[in-house]
This record gives sequence, structure tokens and C-alpha cells, in this order.
Amino acid sequence: MSQKYKFNGENEELFFGDGEIYEIIPSKSKVQSEQIDVTEEKTVTLQEEPENQQKKSVILSVFEWLDVVVASVVVVVLLFTFVFRMVRIDGDSMNNTLIDGERVVITDMFYTPKRGDIVVISRNTENSSVIGSYKEPIIKRVIATEGDIVDIDFNSGIVYVNNEPLNEPYTKEPTYSRGDVVFPLVVKENCVFVLGDNRNDSKDSRSSEIGDNGQVDVKYILGRAVLRVFPLSKFGGMN
Repeated sequence: MSQKYKFNGENEELFFGDGEIYEIIPSKSKVQSEQIDVTEEKTVTLQEEPENQQKKSVILSVFEWLDVVVASVVVVVLLFTFVFRMVRIDGDSMNNTLIDGERVVITDMFYTPKRGDIVVISRNTENSSVIGSYKEPIIKRVIATEGDIVDIDFNSGIVYVNNEPLNEPYTKEPTYSRGDVVFPLVVKENCVFVLGDNRNDSKDSRSSEIGDNGQVDVKYILGRAVLRVFPLSKFGGMN
């Protein structure tokens, strides 16, 4: 049996005498062509991957940003629900420290009253003889706490605590206005003695309408003013 080979350009065909094809072997040029095509396809695929990754990165960044915003809003809401409150100043009794219409943030978290603090006080039937609209909270300054002796010289306008005259640069004018409370007095247990900074236009612990003998039970203190938030030109801590 004679054998012969036939070359048709792309394939090499191996023939034997009867002319039957027993094997077809891809030519080298065809294999190289297919390799090139595969390489090109891979190149295209690699070029598309960074674009997809970039889109995914942008989407993830947006979701992360939204998570931060939502978490921040939730924290603020919780803080102003359980830790801080914002109150609006109504009236002139704290001039010139606080002016009508200003807004301050108060908190009662871990709070123990001390001299000089500006506090918001609840007024209800248990600690105030005043009824009607006057039961709204009031804001005053703590002058004395439990066990302190308070006296006021209404002629000179000087307030004394434990026989020491107070230095009160925050007052609008000296304390000349009297109430129905008799001085000197000793601040009772769990109580504070409070005055407005506008001494001659303030209903405070000089009046029994504020509490028993003018004194306020600490349980009715809603919180201490810690920050003025409005107007923005006066934004800052309280003193």
C-alpha cells in the first residue's frame, strides 16, 4: 500500500493508498490564529473589569455615605430625646445674660445643681402656688444650694451666701426688689435658691409662689443650660 500526503494550505491530510482520510491535523498557522483571537478576547475582558469595579465602588461609597447620614440623624434624635432638650427663652427675667427669643440646650444627665448654674425649672401644683399659664417652666440662676444661708440687703442690692457677698457681674442691676420671703433663710435639704439675672424684673426665690418659702426642690429641675444655639452670633457655652 502506497502512502501519500496531501497539503491543502490550512490542514495537513494524511492519506493512504485507498484515499481514505485517517487524520486531520490543524496547521500551525490556524493554531496561531486561534491563539491570537483568544488573546484579543481576554484583552477586551480585562478592559471591561475596571469599569465595572469602579461603578461598584461608587455605589458602595454612596451606600456607606447614606449609612453615616442615617446613623448620625438617629444619634441626634436620641440625644435630643433622652439627653438634651432645646428651650426657648420667654420673657426678660434673665436679661442681660439671656434675651427673649433666644434658644438654649439643656441637659440633666448626671447633673447635681451648684452655684452659678442656669437651670430650667418645672412649675406644677406640687412646687408652685401659681396656676394657669404661669405653670410653664422658668429659667433662673442657682444662687445657693442645700444648707447654705441666704440673705439680701435690699438697700445696697447685695446678695449674701454664708455671710459672704456675691460677686455678680451677670446681673443687669443690683437686687433692690423684694418679695414675700423673709431673710435670712437656710436652704432646705434637696432644694435650691434661685434668682433671675434681671433682679428687679424677675419672679424667683424671693417669692413663695416659686416654691415652699421660695425654694425649689431639685426634682423639679429639668436641666442645666449648657449651650446657646440661637442667635448664631452668640453661639457658645453658658456661664
